[in-house]
This record gives sequence, C-alpha cells and structure tokens, in this order.
Amino acid sequence: MADTYSQIYIHIIFAVQGRENAIQSDWKERLYQYISKIVISKKQKIYAINGIENHIHILLSLNTDCNLSVIVRDIKANSSRWINENKFIRGKFNWQKGFGAFSLGRSQLDRIIAYIGNQEEHHRKKTFREEYIEFLKAYGIEFDTKYLFIDDFAK
Repeated sequence: MADTYSQIYIHIIFAVQGRENAIQSDWKERLYQYISKIVISKKQKIYAINGIENHIHILLSLNTDCNLSVIVRDIKANSSRWINENKFIRGKFNWQKGFGAFSLGRSQLDRIIAYIGNQEEHHRKKTFREEYIEFLKAYGIEFDTKYLFIDDFAK
C-alpha cells in the first residue's frame, strides 16, 4: 500500500497515587484542558475526558506513529508537574503507577463518551476499584487482585 490509514480508539483510565481524593472540583476542568492540550500537542485526537476526585478517564484516538505508553507517561508526568507548580494541593501530587487502556470500535464511541461524561453519577453507586475490575473482566484481561492496587498494601 502506498499510504497508511488507521483508526485506533483507546479508553485510558488512571488514578491518583493511593487513589486519594486529590482532584478538586474548583480546578479539575483546568486539569482536563491541560491534559487535552498535551494530547493535541502529540498530534492525537481527544474525544472525552472526565473523572472524579481519585481517577480520570480519557478517550482518544492514536495515530500509528504514537506509542500508547509514551503518551500516557507524558500526560501523567506533565499534568502532575502542572498540578504541583500551581500548588492545587498540599504536599506533592502524583499519579499512581500503571494505567488501564481498552480498545474500542467506532460503534462504541457514543456510549463510551457518555459513560466518561457521566462519571460523577456513575460513582455514586460504584467505587473506582469496582469499576476498574469490571473493565478488566469485560475485556478478558487476567489479573491478580493481590497486585492490582499495590499501594493498598503499602499503607
């Protein structure tokens, strides 16, 4: 083929270190805008971003020249630095190590965009841990709960 064409949709989920309730409503929209700029600067397209105090969801599409781990690393490193520079919290802000990334097809976009947009309502009924385990099971990802949230055991 003379050219490369693709459409790769990825739903990314990651949490605040220790799943602390550190993301506050008075600055979370600014955080989402900042993360959106990071994604766009990497020449990727962002479809949705939202979360609650202890984690966020991002729906984006990846170009074939983009490495998923690199873009998540850049999002987490730059956004945590931005939060700390702006002194939005006492102490040091960090994202938890690792992330979840789930592929989806075009026919699932509207449903996942709505799901991400409805995080506050969704988490009135379900914890982040419950939600994350459901995603892993729905995608058939094998995991050991002993290692799922390592920082649970560091406390």
